[in-house]
Amino acid sequence: MSEKIALVGGGGREDALARKLFESGAELITIMPNDNPSIRSISTECLVTKSRDANLLSGFIMDKKPDLVYVSPDSYLETNLVDKLEFNKIKVACPSSTAFQIESSKIFMRQLMKRYGIPGNLKYEVLDNEYDIQKMLSNTSFEFAIKPSGLTGGKGVRLTDQHFNNRVEAIDYAKQVFLRDKKVLIEEAVRGEEFSVQLFTDGISTIFAPIAQDYKRLYENDKGPNTGGMGSITDVELKLPFIRPQIYERAKDISKRFVEALAQDGQIFRGVLYVQFMQTKDDLKVIEVNGRLADPEGMNILTVIEGDVTDLLFKIADAELKRAKITFRRKATTLKYLVPPGYGISPKPDILRINTEGLPDHVHIYYSSVEGEVNEVKMTDSRAIAIVAESDSIPDASSMVEMNLWRIRGNYEMRHDIGSLKFIEEKVEKMKTGNY
Repeated sequence: MSEKIALVGGGGREDALARKLFESGAELITIMPNDNPSIRSISTECLVTKSRDANLLSGFIMDKKPDLVYVSPDSYLETNLVDKLEFNKIKVACPSSTAFQIESSKIFMRQLMKRYGIPGNLKYEVLDNEYDIQKMLSNTSFEFAIKPSGLTGGKGVRLTDQHFNNRVEAIDYAKQVFLRDKKVLIEEAVRGEEFSVQLFTDGISTIFAPIAQDYKRLYENDKGPNTGGMGSITDVELKLPFIRPQIYERAKDISKRFVEALAQDGQIFRGVLYVQFMQTKDDLKVIEVNGRLADPEGMNILTVIEGDVTDLLFKIADAELKRAKITFRRKATTLKYLVPPGYGISPKPDILRINTEGLPDHVHIYYSSVEGEVNEVKMTDSRAIAIVAESDSIPDASSMVEMNLWRIRGNYEMRHDIGSLKFIEEKVEKMKTGNY
């Protein structure tokens, strides 16, 4: 008899996870804000609703009597949905709302680092009045990152030297954040190569995935506004060619210390933790911490994961992760998102026709914020289709994505430069010179 798993979420990373769970024999009950045709096609039953009401969703889930629940998107994890499920003795493989503060409150994350002496913290200030905002941002030449404390979907952070024409605009934005949230987080701005470390944890043991890098800027050569992510890469040796060798081990150590600090703070974190780092010219800094599978980088690691993913989730929920048998194929991956024209500015969703006939084993098409059927989808205002390829090098994987674009017909935009040889070589040169 197969295990019944309730999966919450309808995007690309949930599609990738759903397929892995289905492959390992799970029966899927899914709750989605959009009628994702790929997830629907492998689910026994679906509830399509944009509601994040914890009473409604927990009631639906409990009525189905699942053996385990996995809540994926951040917007659901910050509610008390997981708390309600745990209270009703439903097994979960994801963090409670209090443990999820590591992502839902950037201020909590910085203060946790300070309390437990976790390396890589940035200089920061939490400001709660307009006078201090004006004073801090106008009386210095230093550059800052202005951040809302809560969830922003990767789009709320603004850098004083990149997103504003002058300090007056920066101060106005910081005041807007303050007026909405009653506080604003101001951090020192650092320059370098950003990357993320994802790990599976039961609150005690950890399994590290390949480190990844995603590309938030809308246009090629990292230009334009930030998005939720236009694509991402991982490499063969579970590292990246432009990350210094000693940096990877330091990043793993720091990531694990977040799990330990949360436990010492009385919060057992279960699920996927991913930490975003910045390799600077001579140091390593923590940019932010997230309490869930990354999007898009989560799709990269799910593409190359080997082992029973259903069993992995049960091992997380049962605090038996040390017994899980999970490895990662020694393959590089490149992912590129197809998005509606005008995405992030003035989106104009179109119909996409998708041909998966004869799709090679090393190329994967994941369905994100779309509705319709597997061979024809209606885009929304958000990211639509992710194409991931795996190969012996990042540029080869990038080329394989490009060679399979003929499978998607319709109007869309994407970044072709992600994972290209030129792009990688430029990053390696920056690492060598430290010229960030």
